Amino acid sequence: MRPRKSTGTTGTTRTGTTRPVVASLAVLAVAALSACGARVDAASGDASASAAAGCVDTSGDTVKVGFLNSLSGTMAISEQTVHDSLELAAKEINADGGVLDKQLEVVTEDGQSEPTVFAEKATKLITSDCVAAVFGGWTSASRKAMLPVFEANDSLLFYPVQYEGLEASKNIFYTGATTNQQIVPALDYLKEQGTKTLFLVGSDYVFPRTANKIINAYAEANGMEVVGEEYAPLGHTDFSTIVNKVKAAGADAVFNTLNGDSNVAFFKEYNNAGLSADDMPVVSVSIAEEEVGGIGVDNVEGQLTAWNYYQTVDSPENDAFVKAFQAEYGKDRVTSDPMEAAYTSLYLWKAMVEKAESFDVADVQAAADGVSFDAPEGTVVVDGDNHHVAKTALIGKIGADGLIHTEWSSDEPIEPDPFLEGYDWAEGLS
Repeated sequence: MRPRKSTGTTGTTRTGTTRPVVASLAVLAVAALSACGARVDAASGDASASAAAGCVDTSGDTVKVGFLNSLSGTMAISEQTVHDSLELAAKEINADGGVLDKQLEVVTEDGQSEPTVFAEKATKLITSDCVAAVFGGWTSASRKAMLPVFEANDSLLFYPVQYEGLEASKNIFYTGATTNQQIVPALDYLKEQGTKTLFLVGSDYVFPRTANKIINAYAEANGMEVVGEEYAPLGHTDFSTIVNKVKAAGADAVFNTLNGDSNVAFFKEYNNAGLSADDMPVVSVSIAEEEVGGIGVDNVEGQLTAWNYYQTVDSPENDAFVKAFQAEYGKDRVTSDPMEAAYTSLYLWKAMVEKAESFDVADVQAAADGVSFDAPEGTVVVDGDNHHVAKTALIGKIGADGLIHTEWSSDEPIEPDPFLEGYDWAEGLS
């Protein structure tokens, strides 16, 4: 398999914001389940480094890394493929000589779709397995539960999924999109299409509620009206009441922030109610190629998605990635945005370590700014200040072939603005 090119060029320092966070796991685990987008930012430079920081063993010819994904529970429909792509990246990197001439030894843990389990497993990976970095997480609840663990132990988490923004931590690298790289472009696209009214449907946890707070602010400033807002618990499967409310509202479009296998039930009920992409399109920000198969193409054909990568991206890097993934896991397997961002995250960490010539957390953090990788989605560049990456926004339409085809693309990669500091209408959201 051909390894992808990664570089360690020095980029321009960018403005960012950091704040102290409460380092209590118990407090944050509870907050993760109930918070509605409260600002959780980086700990100060005084973050307590436990003994775990010194237990990473680089004396031999291997170094441990942790993969932490939901391999069971409601989120497994999405997270299993992320784990597979991380495994692929690790195999490619090892085949190409490893990182600083050390082979990667992968330690895998199952987050079980439970934020508290993610926090427990993260603690184990850092303090017992002594991994150099952890790659994984999906829901914002899982990320917020893990955040104080990584800050208290001064370790690194690479988080691969789009999220609601309003966060930055020196111990997390966010390789999925933040709000101005996904949700805002999706809203701009709908506005250009003449959308005047929106109905918001989401899972009842941090990401959807915070995303919808942002969507409401955008709508108010851009002449759009939110005519309904409904939430369902993660794993919920009865959407008859919610879909009836959507149908009665008669909105121009639906903005969908449901996660996991709830999307299967929602879109089946949507079709059963006689709603379609032609009369009331749904824009989803958590449905990718992997979920399309689980939902059933007939239930989502013609519907819209907002991401930064699709399997159909036309580039040599993506062609090589898709071929390598299907050679490893089967020709019928599809690739998707979160798994591509996870795959990219391992290569970005490799580039940071090699630029720093060290596995030490502080050295990797210091080397991060400007590190780039020619990813399947296009070249991504790390912002060393806020630990997000520049990404190209894509609006796609789900085709009869089960793949997602680009309808609109931003002209160039969008610099990350996790706190929406460049938008007047977002003032006060964080």
